Amino acid sequence: MTVNLPPALMIRDVHMADRPRERLIRQGAQSLSNQELIAILLRTGTKQESVLHLANRVLNFIEQIQELKNTTMEEIMSVRGIGEAKAVQLLAAVELGRRLSQQVTDEKFTIRSPKDAAIYLMPDMTSLKQEHFVVLFLNVKNQILHKQTVFIGSLNASIVHPREIFREAVKRSAASIICAHNHPSGNPTPSSEDIDVTKRLLEAGQLMGIELIDHVIIGDHQFISLKEKGYM
Repeated sequence: MTVNLPPALMIRDVHMADRPRERLIRQGAQSLSNQELIAILLRTGTKQESVLHLANRVLNFIEQIQELKNTTMEEIMSVRGIGEAKAVQLLAAVELGRRLSQQVTDEKFTIRSPKDAAIYLMPDMTSLKQEHFVVLFLNVKNQILHKQTVFIGSLNASIVHPREIFREAVKRSAASIICAHNHPSGNPTPSSEDIDVTKRLLEAGQLMGIELIDHVIIGDHQFISLKEKGYM
C-alpha cells in the first residue's frame, strides 16, 4: 500500500496508526510498501515535504526498487532533499540486504540442481548492466569452494579462455565447475555464442578431467540451464 499525501500534508498530520513506523510495529515489515520502507530509512522529510513524499521521489528516480543496489551515493544525493546522511542510510540498508540474500553460511553451499546455482547467483547477477561471466568451483560433494568473475563484457567464444578457467580449477582442486553469465536484457534465452562457449568449455573439461556440470544464464529473476535445454 502506498500512502499518498496532499503536497502540503506532512507526516505529523497523518494519523498515528497510519504512519509507517507504527504500521510496521503493528502489522510487520512485510505489510509496508517500498515507499514506506524507504521513508523509515530516511527518517525525516524536508521543510517543504513529508518523508513519504521524499521517499516517493527516490522511487521515481530509481524507477525500479531493484536498481537501488546499483545506485551510487552521488546519484542518490542528486535527488532533492537527500543529503549525505540519508544517502548513507539507504546504501547501508541495501548492502545489508545484499549480504543477507547471499545465503552464505559457515557450511559450504551445495549445488544439487540448476535452480540451486541460480538461487546462489541471482541476487548479485540479475540486475547487472553488463554481462558478467562467473564460474563456481565445486568439490566432489558439489559444494562451492570458490566463486570467481572471469570476464565482464559481451560474451564471445574467442574471449572466454578455457585455460584461464581450468587453471583456477586446478589451483582450487575443484572436481567440477558450473559456469554462469547474465543477460542484461532480462531474457535468459541462450545465443549462438552462449552455446559455442559452452561446447568449448565442455570439451576442455573432458580433456582436463574436470567436469562442466552446467552453464546457467541469469535473466530478470529467471534463468535457463543449458544442460536442461540439451545443449550439453
